[in-house]
Amino acid sequence: MCSLNDKKDFTKKSIWHTLRAMSKLTPDSIGIIAGKGAYPRILAESARKQGVKRIFAVAFKKETGVEVEKYADEVEWVYIGQLRKMLEAFSKSGIKHVVMAGQITPTSLFKVRMDSKMLNLLKQLPTKNAETIFGAVGNELCKQGIELIPASTFMEEHMPEAGLLSCISPSEKQQADIELGLQVAKTTSNLDIGQTVVIKEGTILAVEAFEGTNEAIKRAANLSGPGAVIVKVAKHGHDMRFDIPVVGLDTLKLLKKVKASVLAIEAGRSIILEREKVIAEADKIGLCLTAVNTDE
Repeated sequence: MCSLNDKKDFTKKSIWHTLRAMSKLTPDSIGIIAGKGAYPRILAESARKQGVKRIFAVAFKKETGVEVEKYADEVEWVYIGQLRKMLEAFSKSGIKHVVMAGQITPTSLFKVRMDSKMLNLLKQLPTKNAETIFGAVGNELCKQGIELIPASTFMEEHMPEAGLLSCISPSEKQQADIELGLQVAKTTSNLDIGQTVVIKEGTILAVEAFEGTNEAIKRAANLSGPGAVIVKVAKHGHDMRFDIPVVGLDTLKLLKKVKASVLAIEAGRSIILEREKVIAEADKIGLCLTAVNTDE
């Protein structure tokens, strides 16, 4: 299944999910490239429930939480930019399937000391963004006989279908903002700008850039004050191996702080971490949380 160029294999629910459903295939062992946040832990817990017996993680110093050592059987700690060490760790582990899970601080790319392997990889990329960089890392794994599988693997139950998730429904004006946000987000994400758009009463306040979702939301809040509508989607033809839209309790904490009114995510192509807690928090703070269909 390992292919360097055929990214279509990884879009939508992906061929991996189809084959796994047909054959009931669950690997005995998986590797996790573990970033920040709860995502790596929740993925590991879900994988265990589905029959994975061994989890090997590569974690990043000064980024990944130390709790990774509780949910992974083995952990190799590296610095961001140590591509050779990461590849060698996975090669020695005997792992054949690897998942990327968790955040990496975007600006880390400009602050870390990279090894020669990573520097050479970046030199070959005319455009540097999440898709090109992570895709190139996936290709390096593939050369070693290791498949970078979709980041949604084992996380299907955390990907909501279309519908209202919170108790609060969007108003007519907010629904119009959601629709505008979807239109803008799909257009800008195709340019690899970002996944998130913030709108208020028909005005586009912020489009996510390299700084990431949270900083885009803060930027918008500084302009408009409370009541913003946030729309977060995967781009058209999104490579589901990495950078899937994810929201969790940390997201809700920020939305509470900026007094946002609506968070709309893409149905079937976004992950909610600790879903019940997130929905409960949304209701508590008076936030409309909804999953919406797009043309995907």
